[in-house]
Amino acid sequence: MKKLTFVLLLFFGFGLGLQAQEALPTQSVFIELGGPGLPYSFNYDFRFDKTRMDSWGMRVGAGGYTVSGGESFFSIPLMANKLYGKGPHYFELGFGFTFFTFNQENYDYCYGGYYDPNTGEYICNSYVSEPYNFILDVDGSPSVMGTMNFGYRKVPVDGGFMWKVNINPIFNNNGFWPLFAGIGFGYAF
Repeated sequence: MKKLTFVLLLFFGFGLGLQAQEALPTQSVFIELGGPGLPYSFNYDFRFDKTRMDSWGMRVGAGGYTVSGGESFFSIPLMANKLYGKGPHYFELGFGFTFFTFNQENYDYCYGGYYDPNTGEYICNSYVSEPYNFILDVDGSPSVMGTMNFGYRKVPVDGGFMWKVNINPIFNNNGFWPLFAGIGFGYAF
C-alpha cells in the first residue's frame, strides 16, 4: 500500500509540476514595415523546437497594395531564422526569399511625339518602358528577391506584445542592397 501511495504521489506531483510550467511563446503574429516583405507584410513566425525560444524557426507572410491607376504589388516573404539570447531579448539571424508580383503598366512613358496646334494636345508616337525596381532593378513579374535578416527581437517570456527592428540586406541577379531595414510589432503566444 505504501508503494502504491508513493507512486500515486509521484505521478500527481510530476503532473502538477508539468502544469505549473508556463508554455514558452514560440509563435507570433506581427506586422512589419519594410523588412523581407518589402513595403510591408503581415507575418506568422514559429520555432521548430517548442521547448526553446533560442532555436531555429520560420516565418511566412503576405503583403501588398493596390492604388488607383492600376498600380499593384503583392509579396510573400518566406524566411528561416534563429534566435540567440535569453528571454525577453534576442538577436535574430535569418535568410530566405520574397516572391512578388506587380503590375508594371504605369512604367511606360512617352519618348517621342509632336504638338498638334489644331487640338492643342501633345501626340505621343513612341513609348519607352522603364524596368520596374524595388530598390534593385527587377527583370519582370513575377520575381524573387533574396533576403537576409540581422536584428533585435523582444519577446516577453510569458507572451504578449512583441516588437523587433532589423537590417534586411536584399539581393537579386541585378545587385545587392545592404541597407534595407524593417520594424515590426505584434503578439507572441
